[in-house]
Amino acid sequence: MSLYFEELDYRPTPIGAVSLRRRRELRLGVDVFEILLGDEHLMSSLFTASEIALAELGLAALTGDRLDILVGGLGLGYTAKAVLEHETVGSLMVIDMLEPVIDWHRAGLLPLGTEVADDPRCTLVQGDFFAGAASKAGFDPDTPGRRFDAVLVDIDHSPEALLDDRSAGFYGPEGLRALTAHIKPGGIFGLWSDDTPDPAFTERLSAVFADAWAEPVTFHNPLQDRPFTQTVYLARMAIQE
Repeated sequence: MSLYFEELDYRPTPIGAVSLRRRRELRLGVDVFEILLGDEHLMSSLFTASEIALAELGLAALTGDRLDILVGGLGLGYTAKAVLEHETVGSLMVIDMLEPVIDWHRAGLLPLGTEVADDPRCTLVQGDFFAGAASKAGFDPDTPGRRFDAVLVDIDHSPEALLDDRSAGFYGPEGLRALTAHIKPGGIFGLWSDDTPDPAFTERLSAVFADAWAEPVTFHNPLQDRPFTQTVYLARMAIQE
């Protein structure tokens, strides 16, 4: 195995083979960690600004303390880490379909080491986020019907570009309404998207939630030497049901 490239793990999963690799980006002089599903790139440690913004913007829209936060999609852990940096957070549950990803965090194979897995406020759960969103029982296997102050999701590339068919109904009106049963009054739904803001999706959120808006997140892409824009969608539950 070359010094400049290493496959750290490769395993089959119900939605395809997932792999973790490290490569040396010679132009930038840094090691880059990447998660792939088959040949499809899911996440890179070179681009984390919008994953962090998902947590920052979602929590900025909340008040109070001892907040209960749910993150759908663990990945390299940057959204979860940003959530845990807030002292107002009392608990964080992270749900990921891919058991190897959870194992990598517990084993410290990723740039963040075991930081997320070791935080006593954090619980990592292997499971199907979209099935939980559609069910009455919800996400917490120990507390059916549990509600959260915020549900922050980074799984698919966008509401239109899905990893597989599991999430096909989630982004429609019925799927979004089902999700609201798991968010506290006044709570926040946040969604990461690889695309620029889509007014049609913001309008769809507005039909389900009391308020909805899109936050473009622009950062410098060092590989292409140009700015790149992704999106964090936010929607707020009514204060009273």
